[in-house]
Amino acid sequence: MFVQGPVPGFRLILVMLISAALIAADTRFEHLTAPVRSTLATGLVPVHWLGYAPYRFTDWVGELLVTRGDLEEENEELKTRLLILERRSLKYAALAAENNELRRLLNSSEAVDDRVVISEVVGVSPDPFSHEIIINRGANDGLEAGQAVLDSQGLMGQITQTSQFTSRVLLVSDSSHAVPVEVVRNGLRYVLLGNGERDHLDLMHVPDTADIREGDMLVSSGLGGRFPRGYPVARVSDIVKEPGEPFVRIKATPKARLNQSRLVLVVFPPENETGSQTEAEPVAAPVGEGD
Repeated sequence: MFVQGPVPGFRLILVMLISAALIAADTRFEHLTAPVRSTLATGLVPVHWLGYAPYRFTDWVGELLVTRGDLEEENEELKTRLLILERRSLKYAALAAENNELRRLLNSSEAVDDRVVISEVVGVSPDPFSHEIIINRGANDGLEAGQAVLDSQGLMGQITQTSQFTSRVLLVSDSSHAVPVEVVRNGLRYVLLGNGERDHLDLMHVPDTADIREGDMLVSSGLGGRFPRGYPVARVSDIVKEPGEPFVRIKATPKARLNQSRLVLVVFPPENETGSQTEAEPVAAPVGEGD
């Protein structure tokens, strides 16, 4: 009954009139109202900061509550993605070296994105004369004998035996292993043999007139259907020519880190080549299998 000041209806009309006047002034006298608007915006900064503070506080608390397990899981995921990207970059480099743009454009999906599965090395053969490793993938994961195995740098070897949960891999450095390769620079094809040394491989039956140079990159040729084409295998490191000998002795350094890689990739053959691969006699099959 004793309300001080104007009645509510009059106050509403007054606020509307003031608002209309401010709108008109802002429209017609923008150069005068701009400093006022800027001053008001500066004064409202603390209000905006306080309004956003709960979200920033929530994010900060969430970062503090990240567990060690979450960090390890994220780290493993990043390592896996990095390994796959490095494999693709290797394939792109080999294809670019062929200087065949049309083939690369038409077959990029088939040539680069082979179906693979990530695996971890869980064991090494104790026999010093047998270069083998054991990976934690097996028949339950669809793995079969003969599949190629590589790391982020190049070809490591092939699966020779599988169980339900593990597989045995014969490395390219084993004395019973052979890989059909080609020279990236000129396309010459030869066979690269293991000699029991992890640091060197032997390029066999190379005539003394062949155009082979130190530093040449050797990639898998794909002959025999065992190894996909284009994966780096080794780099020529030493060439010895004996007078009167028809062949030269060539040593190559493996690209794969045979003694260091923990994560590896197992490559599956293309769907349309699975049947033909199992029926054909692989050129790169271990030499000692038939003994």
